[in-house]
Amino acid sequence: MPNSPGPQGLQGHPQRWIVLGVICLAQLTVLLDNTVLNVAIPSLTRELDASTADIQWMINAYSLVQSGLLLTAGSAADRYGRKKMLIAGLVLFGTGSLIAGLAQSTGQLIAARAGMGVGGALLITTTLAVVMQIFTPEEQPRAIGIWAAVNALGFATGPLLGGFMLNHFWWGAIFLINLPVAALALTAAAALVPESKNPRGDRPDLLGALLSTVGMAALVYAIISGPAHGWTSGRVLLTAAVAVVVLGAFAYWENRVPYPMLDLDFFRDRRFTGAVTGVVLITFGMAGSLFLLTQHLQFVLGYGPLEAGVRTAPLALAIVALNFSGLAAKWTARLGAPLAIGLGMVLMSAGLVSIAVLAAGGYAGTLLGLVLIGAGAALANPAMAHAIMSAIPPEKAGVGAGINGTLGEFGNGLGVAVLGAVLSSRFAAVSLPVGLAAATSAAERQRVTDSFSAGLEVSQLVGAGAVLTGGLLAAALLWRAERADSELVAV
Repeated sequence: MPNSPGPQGLQGHPQRWIVLGVICLAQLTVLLDNTVLNVAIPSLTRELDASTADIQWMINAYSLVQSGLLLTAGSAADRYGRKKMLIAGLVLFGTGSLIAGLAQSTGQLIAARAGMGVGGALLITTTLAVVMQIFTPEEQPRAIGIWAAVNALGFATGPLLGGFMLNHFWWGAIFLINLPVAALALTAAAALVPESKNPRGDRPDLLGALLSTVGMAALVYAIISGPAHGWTSGRVLLTAAVAVVVLGAFAYWENRVPYPMLDLDFFRDRRFTGAVTGVVLITFGMAGSLFLLTQHLQFVLGYGPLEAGVRTAPLALAIVALNFSGLAAKWTARLGAPLAIGLGMVLMSAGLVSIAVLAAGGYAGTLLGLVLIGAGAALANPAMAHAIMSAIPPEKAGVGAGINGTLGEFGNGLGVAVLGAVLSSRFAAVSLPVGLAAATSAAERQRVTDSFSAGLEVSQLVGAGAVLTGGLLAAALLWRAERADSELVAV
């Protein structure tokens, strides 16, 4: 069902561009937190004695809680008011950041990150939902492009800010820096963002949220535990079985509950199915790649946290440049959504291959890969987000944003888990610093480093294959959907 104009009518909200700025500021808090943590991995490994599994759970505790609650958060925003949920999300996220910044152990930090996921779920769903409500259908692609570009700006700013903070302060400061941003966004949102909600409203699907959270957590836990305990061990097989059963129960429940947070009928729309496939795999490749790349830059190439942040920035800066200049939107309009998404994900896949093959030789190959990934994401991300949202009824914009965010966060967590598991299967040590510390000679240290680099190469190639497959599949499904729509109009 195509999206129709929001409640402000054909002209849109009179202050929609200012409101978009406020929304992007709120979204920035979530993006800063995600990318800052990647740069802090070596510091957390040293100062909290965190293992690779600990680091993965610090990232996944946030993303899994968030992905499990996004659909419920979107439904609550549609029912009770998107402005109310936006403000609540900022308060919860700021509080979680304060607790995380003061954590004294890996367990405390993981718990704080899980709490931050609740606030992040509210922020992600309300920001995109408000964009769809205040802009006309003609302006929505451009607005979503700017929204995506600001997300990428946070993606670029996070490592730089994190590197600066780690060079001058202790690791907890990377979470405390969220507080002034959240406070500014909270003040602006209260003053400027209009309230909107579904007049009819639907009840939040609490059981569905519980089932999806437990199912996805079990799935990722099985993936993380595989290399350490063996893929055929009882622990891994039992956890994987729990994931299959619970996610199956989730699908069964959603198909029968009167007010599902995920209407399975949406998947009958090829446009929707193609876009969600792309979202999962594009975030899978990017998140897993950055998780491994930041460690490679610091541990293997010897860059400090700030230097590593600077050297990962070209990826996001390419996205910002192409979206703010309007080039990505022009190319998408010229090529059409299916071809733009397919081309974008082919570029991303080529970037991951460049990093895998050339990263060991220095930064030049990595730079080429980052620029290619950024260019591809600039084309594919806004087109996929708009395809998802335009297939959802406008009164369920919060749920649509929840679906988009859920799949993105699931892809993010799964990418870190799967590519981290691939690396662990190729690299026997708990972490690279531990392996280097145990080495007794220069030759042995070189073997440890070479082993890590080989694991990184294989992991990046796995990510490249996933992104390429997703791009071709998404493009094919979207092309078939557009052809079916044109044939229906002709009849």
